[in-house]
This record gives sequence, structure tokens and C-alpha cells, in this order.
Amino acid sequence: MEYFSYHTHTNYCDGKSTAEEMVLRAIDLGLQSIGFSSHAPLPAKEPWSMDEILLEAYVEEIEELKLKYSSEIDVYRSLEIDYIPNVTASFESFKAKASLDYTIGSVHLVKVNSNDEFWFLDGPDTNFTHGVEVLFNGNIQKAVSAYFDQVIEMIATQKPDIIGHIDKVKMNNKGRYFSEDEKWYTDLLDKTIIALKESDCIVEVNTRGIYKKKSSTFFPDTYFLKQCLKYNIPVTISSDAHHVDELISVFDTAQEMLKNIGFDSVRVFEGDTWCNLPL
Repeated sequence: MEYFSYHTHTNYCDGKSTAEEMVLRAIDLGLQSIGFSSHAPLPAKEPWSMDEILLEAYVEEIEELKLKYSSEIDVYRSLEIDYIPNVTASFESFKAKASLDYTIGSVHLVKVNSNDEFWFLDGPDTNFTHGVEVLFNGNIQKAVSAYFDQVIEMIATQKPDIIGHIDKVKMNNKGRYFSEDEKWYTDLLDKTIIALKESDCIVEVNTRGIYKKKSSTFFPDTYFLKQCLKYNIPVTISSDAHHVDELISVFDTAQEMLKNIGFDSVRVFEGDTWCNLPL
């Protein structure tokens, strides 16, 4: 099977490698395509997101790399765009402004009621704990429900091409606050599946949690992916690379898992459209 990488970060945001370093390593690894997806600028700058003043340079550099390496690899331009209701800009506005080939939609910051407080569920465990204990008063069901409700609203209103690490809310839980087989949690997963089957969104199998040793399972894992297969929801594989050495990390393991579940293809981007690539 051919390799590809559509969810990659560079030093325009929290990545550790330059865009050209990523392209050169991708060529060395034999990738057919690479897509850049730096964290889109946010209204209030976060240390992991791109600064608004860098967006024009980002667009220009990826365009230059497309042309420079066109005979060796397909290069695409995207952004991983965060969705916060009534806070972030629309995905369509980013797509137009940055001439994006496709979009990745993710939720890293969960809006807490109508306040200006946000639960940052990524990064150190302390962020997760603070959100549950302080922002949601120890109510884990309310916290996790708020996350999935925001994801579902993003699917319905923003219609991203790819949904990034759709159940990442589990990453820093590690069995402390809830078990992933509890009915209220699987009900939330099922609710999200219903939203997905009514959309054209692709679910990524994100491998980063495993190779960074932050999770023992993929985002998402077997239960969710079996539901995707049941309802014909397309999937792709993403390493969420932040360094050249991560471009296809645990890719083969994810591929085998999908085959074992029953998938016979994954979605890949070719030219200007998504196609099925046999596993």
C-alpha cells in the first residue's frame, strides 16, 4: 500500500521541522503525497497555533514546494482548524483566505457555558484535570458531553473534510474519571456517529497518541471504527506528525487494524478530490 500524510505540523505552529524538511523526508520515505495542516490562527493566540501574521508566508511557501517537487511528490495545503462556537472564524473563510486544498476540523478548546473560559484537553495532564475539577466542578459526564457536542456542532456547521482525533478527550483520562465502556460514554460516541453518517466527513485514524506514548489506543479506537464501517463512514490514516521522524509512525499498525475490522479501503486526496485507496 502506498504511504501518505495529510495531517502534518511544521515550525509555523508547534511543529519542530520546516515544511521543506518534511517534503524531503516524505520523498525519501516514498510517500505519494503530503499535506500540510498547521494549526490555524485563533482569535487569542495560543502557543501551539499559527500566528495570524505568518499565514501569508505559509500559503506562499507551500505553493512554492508544490511546484518545486511536483515531479516527485504531490504537495497539498491545509489547516487544522479549531472550532469554538461563536469564537472562531468559519472553515469556509479559512479555505478561501488560504486557498486550502482540504480542511481538518478539530476541537482542542472546549467552551464552558457562555463564559470566556475554555477547557484545553490536550497537552499536560494538568490541563485535563483542571478542566474537569474546576471548570466542570468535577462532573466528568458534563465535561465529556460538552466536548462531543462541540464536535457534533462542528460537523454540522463547518463540514470539514477530515475530523481530527475525534475522541481525543479520552487521552488524559487514562481510566481515572470514566471507563470507555460506560453506557453514557458509548451513547456519546453513537450520537457522534449519527452526525457523521449524515455528513461527508472523513474520520482520521490518528496514530500520534500511541507513538508518543500518551495513549494505548488510536484516536478513535475499535468500537468507534466498527461503527464507521457499519454506517459506511470513510476513514483515512494520519500520524499527526510534528517532526520529520513521525511522518508515517505506526502507519502500518493502523492499516492492519482497519483491515482486521473489515475496511477494504481508506480515503486519499488526489488532485482536487478524495478517492478510495484499497488496503
